[in-house]
Amino acid sequence: MTKPIPKIYATRFFQLVTSRQFAEAERILERVKQKMHVSERNRGYFQALYGMLQTQKNTDRHAFLPSLDVTNKKQLKKYRKEFLNHVESRLHDEYDRGFFEAWADYMKILPKIEAPATPVFNNTNKKATTEQKEAEATEAKTEEETETTIEIKDRETAVESKKEKEPPTASGQSLLVDFAE
Repeated sequence: MTKPIPKIYATRFFQLVTSRQFAEAERILERVKQKMHVSERNRGYFQALYGMLQTQKNTDRHAFLPSLDVTNKKQLKKYRKEFLNHVESRLHDEYDRGFFEAWADYMKILPKIEAPATPVFNNTNKKATTEQKEAEATEAKTEEETETTIEIKDRETAVESKKEKEPPTASGQSLLVDFAE
């Protein structure tokens, strides 16, 4: 049996990814890569860490991690149990066991990590984010309508002042301004 990836690095990595401190998380991941012993299980563990980082950075809302409710400890415990079942399963090879072990470790650490300063993208935040986007769109539309109204009034004022300045025309003649109205 090969030496596993140091848990101190993995724990720190999980904290950094959860708090969305990606630059520091990448440095820890590089340290893990340098310190880990080469084995299929460690490769799987490392790839899981790398995938967690990439998913959080890109906030792919269809992925497992961003849709995870980090405040629901019961759900996290259920996921941890499921990942541990995969780790112990004889149907999986060593690479897969390492992969699932990383996820099980993350599910173990998540309840202990304080809530991140910037919220993780989960189901409850989707609604808030959608409402915020709708409010911003409504505000932008209102501003656009206001600007359009001001532009129309400015044009009308310019047309009226132009009429006052122009000399009277003979009957039957019309000005270009009259057609614009």
